Amino acid sequence: MENKQTKNLIAIVTGGASGIGLAIVQKFIQNDIFTIVIGRDEKKLQTVKDILGGKGSAVQFDLNDLKSIPQLIKDIHGRYGQIDILVNNAGINMKKPFTEVTDEEFQSILHTNLNAVFSLSRETVKVMEQQGSGSIINISSMAAKYGLPKVIAYSASKSAIEGMTAAMAVELSPKGIRVNAIAPGFIITDMTDRAFNADPERKQKAIGRTPMGYMGKPEDIGEAAFFLATDASKYITGTSIRVDGGNAIGF
Repeated sequence: MENKQTKNLIAIVTGGASGIGLAIVQKFIQNDIFTIVIGRDEKKLQTVKDILGGKGSAVQFDLNDLKSIPQLIKDIHGRYGQIDILVNNAGINMKKPFTEVTDEEFQSILHTNLNAVFSLSRETVKVMEQQGSGSIINISSMAAKYGLPKVIAYSASKSAIEGMTAAMAVELSPKGIRVNAIAPGFIITDMTDRAFNADPERKQKAIGRTPMGYMGKPEDIGEAAFFLATDASKYITGTSIRVDGGNAIGF
């Protein structure tokens, strides 16, 4: 059954070809939101194309190429006539002791996780301003909520995302553009699965301090993103919603 409330919405989801991003994409297209997936990996994008069917499109693009982002958004806007939702999900991480992180590595994480989010948001907002409406959803992290060892650059980038979310919301909400963030807790993806299976002690520590007693699924983030993307959350802006099974308040 088609969802008349969301049928004519156009969304962009970065890093939407796997994990949390893909779960968000699937939730959107199930509810008739036409979704444009932006990703780097051609093989993963091909799989997404099959999932999308006629309910979206996949664009191969490296978000680190900041100077090409304005043209990317112009092309999308020119083709579809509107952009209603932007989900800034693409991001990279690196686990390394603090003193071993090079300047180049630190900058590389910030470039992808922060600079690209800023540039893409700026260009998309130009479209949303013309429309007088829009919803931007930034994917934050528990690394922005409390200290996690060996992820200094990632922590810095996600803390900046939270600050940027609040600043964007204050400036853009009067123009009809809502800006919010989602901070996922421990979510089972291929990446986290490998990391936790290699370190059972860390896995137990993560689950032990999560009051709900289990790890979340990518679909849990998909549900939160759908809520923030639609009129169900029309009076919500500038928030960062923790979807973490209570991990941030666990002891």
